[in-house]
Amino acid sequence: VNEEYNMIMLGTGLTKCILSGIMSVNGKNVLHMDQNPYYGGEGASIMPLEDLYKRFKLPGQPPFLVANGQLVKMLLYTEVTCYMDFKVIEGSFVYKGGKFYTVPSTEAEALASSLMVLFDEKDPRTFEKFDLGQDVIDFTVHSLALYRTDDYLDQPCCENIDRIKLYSKSLARYGKSPYLYPLYGPGELPQGFARISAVREGTYVLNKPIEEIIVQNGKVVGIKSEGEIAHCKQLICDPSYVKDRVEKLVICILSHPIKNTNDANSCQIIILQNQVNRKSDIYVRMISFAHNVVAQGKYIAIVSTTVETKEPEKEIKPALELLERIEQKFVNLGTESQIFISHAYDAATHFETTCDDIKDIYKRMTGSEFDFEEMKRKKNDIYGED
Repeated sequence: VNEEYNMIMLGTGLTKCILSGIMSVNGKNVLHMDQNPYYGGEGASIMPLEDLYKRFKLPGQPPFLVANGQLVKMLLYTEVTCYMDFKVIEGSFVYKGGKFYTVPSTEAEALASSLMVLFDEKDPRTFEKFDLGQDVIDFTVHSLALYRTDDYLDQPCCENIDRIKLYSKSLARYGKSPYLYPLYGPGELPQGFARISAVREGTYVLNKPIEEIIVQNGKVVGIKSEGEIAHCKQLICDPSYVKDRVEKLVICILSHPIKNTNDANSCQIIILQNQVNRKSDIYVRMISFAHNVVAQGKYIAIVSTTVETKEPEKEIKPALELLERIEQKFVNLGTESQIFISHAYDAATHFETTCDDIKDIYKRMTGSEFDFEEMKRKKNDIYGED
């Protein structure tokens, strides 16, 4: 550890591992350390927090991958896909008025779906822009554009259209659902990017306590661990390296699929914010033994949202009621500090905001925009064509 590096990464969460892989591909000397004995940070597939965690590969905060999203592109360009396998999430639902509505995946399903009651029996292909009712707006914005709040009202129209196009293109890739999930859990993602860095002489050290981040004249110069000092020019850390770090999710273990989801082994449910008098949607993501993350016959439901009151667990009560019998529940709710370079996973059920964070950090570190094609060219320049 007593060496000098271009940059040090603290924490092996997805953001840090992707940046570590990218920077290593760009020829940077990277030291990557984690105070935990496992990879993945808050997205780890195995988190030895309680005895029950020894029997289940519980995902910490696992968003789904949007099939045509930024993370999939990063996986393809870095060739991390050769280390991993994925499954398509079986269904997506909207909870409204005490009922589940399947989000259609084809035009035929859309026209036959009971969800069409939201469209006032009109053909959705012939809407005039001023004919949209609030139900249609809510469905489109929260189920297709994947906004968690009504922030879209303040956004340019083109951004909303781009979000819907992303959903449509992702759905077109596999037909059944726009979402993917890695076999053996999301902890495989950071490990895959870590391998990319390691084969390019990146240094990884797990189970290493960080005693101090050393700053001189307002600029980071290194970190201290077990009496050793590693020097660096740049440093990235996640919120787990400060006392104020908390999360906002509930993980539930079930012995049954969620009712009214056609016995799906995996799904997403969006509880629209105006149905529960909130500013933000509540998300329920369910995965199961089919994804090799839990024992046979078991299911994991993850409830997440943005905390709005001093009683966060009451805020997600409508979602917990949908799960019915819960075998075991892990609650970890609160607010997160905003003083760090990288962010913890937010309540979104996809990785697009994580990818935005990665590109923002990359730009601030290098002074240039993150460009997939440029990254591929640099890789070929340094290591040759595959």
